[in-house]
Amino acid sequence: MRTMKAVVFRGKDHLEIEDRPKPSPGPGEAVIRITTTSICPTDIKIVRGDYHVRRDLVLGHEPVGIIDELGDGLHADYEVGQRVVVGAITPCGYCFYCLNGASSQCGGVSGGWRFGHTIDGAWAEYLLVPHAAANLAPIPAELSDEDVLLVPHIFSAGLAGVEAAGVKIGDAVAIFAQGPTGLCATIGASLRGAALVIAVDGLADRLLLARRLGANVTIDFHEQDPLEIIRRLTAGRGADVAIEALGQQDSFETALRAVRAGGTLSSLGVYAGKLVAPTETLSSGLGDKRILTTLCPGGRERMRRLMALVASGRVDLTPLLSHRFALDDIHEAIDLVASHRDDVLKVVLHPAVRRRDRQLEEAFVPQMLDDEA
Repeated sequence: MRTMKAVVFRGKDHLEIEDRPKPSPGPGEAVIRITTTSICPTDIKIVRGDYHVRRDLVLGHEPVGIIDELGDGLHADYEVGQRVVVGAITPCGYCFYCLNGASSQCGGVSGGWRFGHTIDGAWAEYLLVPHAAANLAPIPAELSDEDVLLVPHIFSAGLAGVEAAGVKIGDAVAIFAQGPTGLCATIGASLRGAALVIAVDGLADRLLLARRLGANVTIDFHEQDPLEIIRRLTAGRGADVAIEALGQQDSFETALRAVRAGGTLSSLGVYAGKLVAPTETLSSGLGDKRILTTLCPGGRERMRRLMALVASGRVDLTPLLSHRFALDDIHEAIDLVASHRDDVLKVVLHPAVRRRDRQLEEAFVPQMLDDEA
């Protein structure tokens, strides 16, 4: 049996690169050769032990690649060698939750999130895709892997937080934290027609990028009080919608305080430990504030629509890709993301690249991938 390289979770702060058997597809399944993937903040929480998954799991949930094998029932719609995106969420399409419009919860709470959560994920040379007919989305020929890398998860999640909150034309929207998901929420608020998009963060480079991606106002919370500025900009009311994209108690509570009476807090963070909403932030329960959580939608049609936005030129996600590594360098890449050094945003991982050339990576990584395709 052929083997593949994979990054395996061995327990808290312990990853190993090892050879694993290459998966084989059953009926309705596909195997894709991963050409490009990435590191998500949730992956960092898993490695640190803040979010629990089983040992010996291959991590990663942002797959872009090429169809290597197809199981029975798929050959009419797909072909080997086709470039595809697979959503981080892989709904079956026919269970109770999918048929009731909650496909991210496929099979139960958070059940649509399988890769690197309940089944082996994308930090490997090959990935087995379940329910492939519902989850493989062909990549338009004019788009590169890096053009669509954030579509499987980060862009879908950031936009979903805006969609779920029902942002309307003319709304005031405050996005707390301008990491990759928050920046995608900033893009989404602009796409949905918000008149005032307020980006809050403590890093100057992220605030600068937020401006570039659609924010009207940026607030460095080290230098200014976000609540004071948000109220001043909204005639004392507060934001119509606040989006919390960090997953920490402090930012959740501040975002809730920033929402006007009758407004909505849309939470995109993955929280570890207890989360509390103090009574005064809810006006003693009488403020008609809504709190909602969103796990990013997946599925073939969601991926197609998001890639259509990219192909149209209305959205460019590549400015969020800050660093590139070979999969062999996963420990260095994880350390970079966890420490927030070097203005890191999204790290690109290339399983086909055997070693990393720091000086020439920008020029040669795409060519190396083309040569191996």
